[in-house]
Amino acid sequence: MKRLRISAISYLNTAPLMWDFEHGDTGSTDAGSTFDISYTIPSQCAASLREGSADIGIIPSAAYTSVPDLAILPGVAISSRQAVRSILLVSKVPLEKIQTVALDTSSMTSVALTKVLFAKWWGGHRTFTAMAPDIEQMLKTSDAGLVIGDPALQIDRSQYITYDLAEEWIRLTGKPFVFAFWAIRQAALNYAPRDLDLGTVFQESRDHGLLPENLDRITGEWAPRLNLTEGAVKTYLTENIHYSLDPACLDGLHLFYRYAQECGALQSAPRLLFLDAAKPAMIS
Repeated sequence: MKRLRISAISYLNTAPLMWDFEHGDTGSTDAGSTFDISYTIPSQCAASLREGSADIGIIPSAAYTSVPDLAILPGVAISSRQAVRSILLVSKVPLEKIQTVALDTSSMTSVALTKVLFAKWWGGHRTFTAMAPDIEQMLKTSDAGLVIGDPALQIDRSQYITYDLAEEWIRLTGKPFVFAFWAIRQAALNYAPRDLDLGTVFQESRDHGLLPENLDRITGEWAPRLNLTEGAVKTYLTENIHYSLDPACLDGLHLFYRYAQECGALQSAPRLLFLDAAKPAMIS
């Protein structure tokens, strides 16, 4: 049987989701030997699914609008119900004076969110330019720069004016924000093992990764990599990131899609199709 290929994000916030895949048989299946795993940046996860070089990816929610024939694995997401700390608009000037914005090329969802915030609440007519996530270079040519993921966690916020985009979205809408979720190419279901409950596999891996003893291990490994304190890493994983795709998050996701379509940040507000692990089949 062909092994399913997973494209995952090489950021700290994905570490709890990947626990079973990296630590062997701790769930209902030997996740570490059932799948082939590769790591990349969020935008490349979507490209891998689009090209067919991956079967399952933790894709930016914005990418779901542009990659055809995907089914969402239920229950698991990278989302936030408060300030997220890793999605920052970093600026040299106050918000109302920003005219030019450099956008992190590794992002899709956060780019769309930035455009939504400007179009609906902050005032439009800004100039956006795609750039690599180097804040010093970004601010040489633009008033502000969007930085996501681990580079955002490492920003010295005392040196700049910063806006946490999840915090701004939640303040303005009252709804959580969903940055990414697991999705599978529907064609891959043709060769997935019939007895493999994909929804359970990915939910169990998330649950095991969030166990206190495993969070301690993740924290100990990642804090020195990012030059952050263990306390800062643990707070990020347990408070700033919300790992469930629950009804409140789905409401926020639908609203984001609608606003993004209205302001032209995304082409469409898609209907969500979920994998029904019990069949498997698609459910709306």
